[in-house]
Amino acid sequence: MLGLEKAAAANGKMGKSKTYCNDYEDYEEGKNAKTLVEDILNDPELPQLEELIIGGWGEEFDESCQPIIDGIAENADKFSHITKIFFGDMDYETCEVSWITQGDYSSLWKAMPQLKDLTIKGSNDLSLGVIEHENLESLTIICGGLGKDVIEEIAKAKLPNLKKLLLYIGIEDYGFDGNADTIRALLADSDFPSLIYLGITDSEIQDELTEVVLESKYIRQITALDLSNGSLTDKGGKLLLEKLPELPNIEILDVHHHYLSNEMMEELQKLSITVNLAEQEKPYEWNGERWYSAMLTE
Repeated sequence: MLGLEKAAAANGKMGKSKTYCNDYEDYEEGKNAKTLVEDILNDPELPQLEELIIGGWGEEFDESCQPIIDGIAENADKFSHITKIFFGDMDYETCEVSWITQGDYSSLWKAMPQLKDLTIKGSNDLSLGVIEHENLESLTIICGGLGKDVIEEIAKAKLPNLKKLLLYIGIEDYGFDGNADTIRALLADSDFPSLIYLGITDSEIQDELTEVVLESKYIRQITALDLSNGSLTDKGGKLLLEKLPELPNIEILDVHHHYLSNEMMEELQKLSITVNLAEQEKPYEWNGERWYSAMLTE
């Protein structure tokens, strides 16, 4: 099934985006990740596209998207005009994010030197390999739990033009096998001189990660700070109130899906920056304890 998206503005230009996916009926008829690559290559609209969106490829919980990655790399000349790719754009009705079987992206970096924006959804069997890319400006990984091995690959990446890094950290039950020190090492060891948007999101230790981010070398460099979709409470909110007035470079703070009190929200709204405080959540109580959840897990 091929879905044509509306033309979207990108970097001041109108670029066409198209979604390629196999639905359940396609899969029942024998369609899979390999045939999806063939569909893309045989699509007469391919030369006019700027962005590829790869939806479900069929049995995503069991079958990897590796044939799609390999097919693009092996036919790099036919994708030389593509500057944006989203691998795994599917909702939970197709496949829960924690079940999506990803792949090894090592071959993509050299095959697509023109790539500017890469989004990956799902972290099972995910590997980024040795990342060296002169033109990539945005890297987003959406998942219920990001493994330390992938985080370490990002820390070693050579991405001189990376402007946006958005990572869903997730929780231990669905793949995150690190802690606050893991993210501290990522921010200390990485070298992204062009970074202006930093997102460390979707964590059940969001207060701890807020402290880590506020102490990182990037905090005086970025203009947008994204700590959304996690378990941020007034403890983290207090840190933001103390630190952000000292950071005139920060123009945007995104903490939507949070557990801040009304009083803390009012104080954050007084900051002379744009603040997203949508989706105020309430902790749930069980066995006399309060529990705070990240937005995206399973």
